[in-house]
Amino acid sequence: MTAGNLDATDSRTLPGFFDALADGDLLGGVCADCEQVLLPPRPACYACGSRAVDVEPQSREGRVFSYTEVHTPPPAFAADAPYTVAVVELTDGGRLLGRVAADYADVAIGDSVELTVREPTAAEREVALDYETDWPVHIFELR
Repeated sequence: MTAGNLDATDSRTLPGFFDALADGDLLGGVCADCEQVLLPPRPACYACGSRAVDVEPQSREGRVFSYTEVHTPPPAFAADAPYTVAVVELTDGGRLLGRVAADYADVAIGDSVELTVREPTAAEREVALDYETDWPVHIFELR
């Protein structure tokens, strides 16, 4: 299937990425031309524009690259605040944004983390778009 003919089951689409994640597989796009890792995968490389993107399994382990604390979340998540989110650089080179299951004061740049997956909460399902309601939620756990 070429990048121009993708359907929602292709792992280079968000539905395909989350379907794989629900099955326990973290997949990333890897540009055949510049080796940029794309998380989630997409049909074209954002570094060089190439459409030669292969999909490969990615490590769930990485290190905190950047992080912040959310004090004023969307109304559906007000009860969760404050919470920590981070950009994590995975061992295989890609970066992925997600919540960290730790207080802000307990997180530091360079901390080792591992990605876990869980079912969405009722609040998360409530604010999701129709096609997102069954997508799993990824959380980073400190190691």
